[in-house]
Amino acid sequence: MEKRNLLLILLIFGTAFWGISFSVTKLAMGTESPSTFLFYRFLLATFVLSAIFWKHFIKTKLADIKTGVILAIPLFLGIHLQTLGIKETHASQCAFIAGMTVVIVPLLKLLFYRKAAPSKIWIAAMIALSGLFVISVNGQLQIGTGDLYTLSGAFGFAVYLIVVEKQASLKNLVPTIIPMFATCALLTFGLAINDREANWLPEANTFWMGIVFCALFSTAYMYSVSNIAQRYISAERVAVIYLFEPVFGALAAFFILDENLSWRLLLGGGLIFLATIISEVKFRKRIESTAV
Repeated sequence: MEKRNLLLILLIFGTAFWGISFSVTKLAMGTESPSTFLFYRFLLATFVLSAIFWKHFIKTKLADIKTGVILAIPLFLGIHLQTLGIKETHASQCAFIAGMTVVIVPLLKLLFYRKAAPSKIWIAAMIALSGLFVISVNGQLQIGTGDLYTLSGAFGFAVYLIVVEKQASLKNLVPTIIPMFATCALLTFGLAINDREANWLPEANTFWMGIVFCALFSTAYMYSVSNIAQRYISAERVAVIYLFEPVFGALAAFFILDENLSWRLLLGGGLIFLATIISEVKFRKRIESTAV
């Protein structure tokens, strides 16, 4: 099997972990502060990856640390904001709004690199925004706080993917993975020590089980695979693969949290998913192959 295809499969497995993590995180945090949850999540991920990538860890260079810090900032913002979103809204709803990353990535590339986006990107963006409107806006034409947090987090993830793509074209990112997570752990520690509601030793087993699941699978596994994959796969295509996440997220919320799959969630999520397909399908090649 080609390395690219193997990485695609590993990424899809990772989106399942991510989708499940929305429900796991909501269940694990309960009434606890997100800051301590995130600190323990990143800290455990850093220790685990230090053991797995020990050979790279002991050879870490200053350049690797600098790149790790650069990658950590948008990743930290994305995860922190979406964790706040999970605290405030339904896990399934949060998962679908997080899928907006797939449209945000090419739009940010247009803004940063001045590259004209194809018309299909603008069409996809309008459809995705319509889906976000259906899911998030209530009867009083107000968007919930959790939805705003999640959408802001999607921008953080989009910047992270773009930066990873740029750095992956220049170097092997494996040596930067541990510094990246260590930086995230330090940033979340800073949040936690300034959080008056922080509980450093929650008694609930669900909190610690959630830490283990999120640290090992949705953090250590997924972001390591993602950083390696972007040496071979563009940020746009990785973002498209991430669209499996809200599907798994909605299913997990249904089975784990007993959340209802409302018509608004299904319709809005369907529109966001349609926007994803439109943004990535190469219609010209499809038409030419059909004509032949």
